Amino acid sequence: MPSAAPSNETASARSGEHRKQGYGVDPVHKYGLMAPRFWHGMTPDAFWRLAHRGGYRFSVRGVATAAAITGVGLGHWAGEAVQSLLHRKRIERVRLDQAPLFVLGHWRSGTTLLHELLIRDTRNTFPTTYQCFAPKHFLVTEDWLPGLTRWLLPNKRPMDNMPAGWDRPQEDEFALCSLGVPTPYMSWAFPDQGPVYREWLTLDVSDEDRRRWAAALQRFVHTVALRRQGRVVLKSPPHTARVKTLLEIFPEARFVHIARDPLSLFPSTVRLWKSLSDVQSLGPARQRYDWIEEEVLANLNAMYKAYERDLPLIPAGRLAELRYEDLIADPQAQMRNVYNTLDLPGFEDAERAINAYFAAQREYKTNRFELPAEVQERVNQRWQGYAKRFGYQ
Repeated sequence: MPSAAPSNETASARSGEHRKQGYGVDPVHKYGLMAPRFWHGMTPDAFWRLAHRGGYRFSVRGVATAAAITGVGLGHWAGEAVQSLLHRKRIERVRLDQAPLFVLGHWRSGTTLLHELLIRDTRNTFPTTYQCFAPKHFLVTEDWLPGLTRWLLPNKRPMDNMPAGWDRPQEDEFALCSLGVPTPYMSWAFPDQGPVYREWLTLDVSDEDRRRWAAALQRFVHTVALRRQGRVVLKSPPHTARVKTLLEIFPEARFVHIARDPLSLFPSTVRLWKSLSDVQSLGPARQRYDWIEEEVLANLNAMYKAYERDLPLIPAGRLAELRYEDLIADPQAQMRNVYNTLDLPGFEDAERAINAYFAAQREYKTNRFELPAEVQERVNQRWQGYAKRFGYQ
């Protein structure tokens, strides 16, 4: 799994340097034929359930990719058997010394940047791309298999040219996907079929399915904690709509939420979903994207309806909220406020690493989009609640 999804914003935005992008369907993104897709993390049974839901509408390349995924999946089964034999009881006995910290926010709102800043603190840990690709066996394979397969990965993510690699921080949503747990991200496997598993964004599913989801996430977090000490920092935009369930799993969890100007959020998210449909698709080479814009508009409203509903469940001092624009303008002040609000110790030590991160990213150029007036009007109308809530009116 070469790259996750959202957000790529860095300090260069302060200087006004951007890569200018048109609005609409970008050209198909180039991606190595042998580069792993998100679905390579699945066992064969989970993958073929996904293929069945997509109607087995494979392209010629998709047939070859499906065969490779099935072969790799056999290895996942073998690795799972070894890890279970050696570590099952240890995983079951894990007790977290510190409750997880969840980074919340819509896709492209700056969640990746915020995640990167939080993990500069060496007292924190995080899921890596490899761990999300191999959640069933990374305890027994992470020390050697990533080194043998590093050549398969591109150096940069296809959607935003951010660094990629097995050791990079990753969304735990992809671990759930690898475990076969339904997620809206599976829409990218057969994008010509339109969106799938919408109800899993907000976990508006049966109690049995919700318990299954919770058990999968808890086991993954415990396995990550067994691998490395420290507070586990997790970042997945869909978690914004799942606060209630997250608190049921981790009652002492802390949360930090980031918002961004809707007129930047919308085109960037649309581009993200289109680029991932390009590079992750198992179907026809060129997809129809007519469903994506409406899905992006609807997803934010569903996400924040659930977020506002669950906010009263978060105890005082367990949630910090900030805006992307404020973080870019003064990262030290904003991160200090996050630490103070959540009662996290040792910001002085973390501050040096945060400053170093921004210095290293100074040359990075973010995407800039020009929205037609009619699209701006539609975004302003559909997302007016979000804009008002976070001060963007």
